Amino acid sequence: ARAEMAGQDRFICIYPAYLNNKKTIVEGRRIPISKAVENPTATEIQDVCSAFGLNAFLEKNKMYSREWNPDAQYRGRVRVQLKQEDGSLCLVQFPSHKSVMLYAAEMIPKLKTRTQKTGGSDQTLQQREGGKKGKGKKK
Repeated sequence: ARAEMAGQDRFICIYPAYLNNKKTIVEGRRIPISKAVENPTATEIQDVCSAFGLNAFLEKNKMYSREWNPDAQYRGRVRVQLKQEDGSLCLVQFPSHKSVMLYAAEMIPKLKTRTQKTGGSDQTLQQREGGKKGKGKKK
């Protein structure tokens, strides 16, 4: 049965809830709290994945099934391609769903929008959207 799934199988889904340190495991967090991020957004997840060279795209209007908050900042999910047509990995650094989640959670706090943020408001995110494409300081 895995063969028919191959198309979907190459793209994993990441919902912001998976990386959110404000959520419990029951509410959908999938990585240790020590590595999780405060209220990550789907846009941020897509940003860090794309910056690394992963094929990641945003599905803005998808809602995580366990997310009760209808606010736009909690909406959206990211699809990330892990494998090529032939089943080989796109990037050897990311063999699994979890490896991508941990990477995203590690990088999101380093985003410019995060490091410049003082208050807890997400309003500033929209206006800065244009200026953060060229963050090439990858180690």
